[in-house]
Amino acid sequence: MSKFTDQHYLKSDQYKDASNLTARLTIHDRFSTNRYGWFNWVFYTLQKLPSNARILEVGSGSGVLWKSIGDRIPAGWNITLSDLSSGMLDAAWRNLVVLGRPFQFKEIDAQSIPFEDETFDAVIANHMLYHVPDRAKAFAEIKRVLKPGGHFFAATNGGNHMRELTDWFRRIQVNNVWEKAIAPFMLENGAEQLKPFFRSVTLSRYEDSLQVTELEPMLDYIRSMMRVDELSEQEFAKVQAEFEKELKEKGRIFITKDSGLFEAVK
Repeated sequence: MSKFTDQHYLKSDQYKDASNLTARLTIHDRFSTNRYGWFNWVFYTLQKLPSNARILEVGSGSGVLWKSIGDRIPAGWNITLSDLSSGMLDAAWRNLVVLGRPFQFKEIDAQSIPFEDETFDAVIANHMLYHVPDRAKAFAEIKRVLKPGGHFFAATNGGNHMRELTDWFRRIQVNNVWEKAIAPFMLENGAEQLKPFFRSVTLSRYEDSLQVTELEPMLDYIRSMMRVDELSEQEFAKVQAEFEKELKEKGRIFITKDSGLFEAVK
């Protein structure tokens, strides 16, 4: 099994706490060229939900979606955050307790959702479905817990996302096949996976890129990646040298972003 879908590894290592996720979120927050912001864009889409909507987020991580829009969440929304990792849920609780809202937190697997049929108006999966071993099972569960006409919002990335970073690694590790973590569920193949379960599926893309002007946040991002342990000290040093050269010559490290949101209706 790939470590990208190995639930034991995800719970006990990569996402045992929020540190790796935070390193990745930080670089996007600080250096994205689209200053509107990913979470604002997602929230704009969510605003079509009823004022008393009941919402489940699967793979909620550290709750940054809700933290970033905390003062704009409709008072009548009932929100449950869930994650495979208790450490991530603890981080989410710490991030959100200051908002004074009655969020619920549950440690669950998206492949087996412990709620009754037709419970939720919306389910959200923000950049996590590529970690689910049996997505068809998860989609069936999500459909089951959605009310008729309910919405499933599924965010992921496309094949061009962070392509410059992948190219750097390929130059340094020429004998390795650099599998993309997102390959199981991407903008290019997500719709065909969702269509058997939902009556309509649409895709919206978020235009953005990175222009990183500092070295250390870039290195922190690399250290947070699942495949960093495959890099020797010498190879990591080569990656660092590539970044330093780019910053010296161009004043910034440009990285393509390719993200979007599927909206599926039951």
